[in-house]
Amino acid sequence: MAAKIQELKSTLERTLRDESKPWTKTLLLIEEKTGVDRLYIFLGFIAFTGIYLIFGYGAQLVCNTIGFLYPAYTSMRAIESPQKDDDTKWLTYWVVFALFSVVEFFADMVAGWFPLYWLLKCLFMVWLMMPTDFNGSLVLYNRVIRPYFLKHHGAIDSTLQNLKDSAIKISASSLKSD
Repeated sequence: MAAKIQELKSTLERTLRDESKPWTKTLLLIEEKTGVDRLYIFLGFIAFTGIYLIFGYGAQLVCNTIGFLYPAYTSMRAIESPQKDDDTKWLTYWVVFALFSVVEFFADMVAGWFPLYWLLKCLFMVWLMMPTDFNGSLVLYNRVIRPYFLKHHGAIDSTLQNLKDSAIKISASSLKSD
């Protein structure tokens, strides 16, 4: 267990010092001004954010910002990169994010009253975007969404085509009557 924690700490320290990441310059500046190691600055920020998501005003905005900003930034970087693997990774994130948003819309009346909801949702969003083999968006997509899609995509495609055809007929008939 101690070896796993030390490995996690080493990985986190490497990530916090990775010059290609957008937060490195900010952490370096804070580290220089305070004399506190960036690992402890990061952990303090995580603790503050966690407490704020439980007790703070505007926790929904903070949680949704965390679930949107970094993935949006890295998605744009992925689009601009020559590799396509990163495009697939972030498209998968957005599919899971969109499905979760739809489900959350219907569960919002109940979930909003749960005191730890925004903290748990934020942890869920972080899990969806984690750069590990156990990335939440890939796990949920491959185990839940993809099998359902493969089973039902024919019926969905047919329904969408019927809706499209109906919309064209309605538009054409309304234009002819004018």
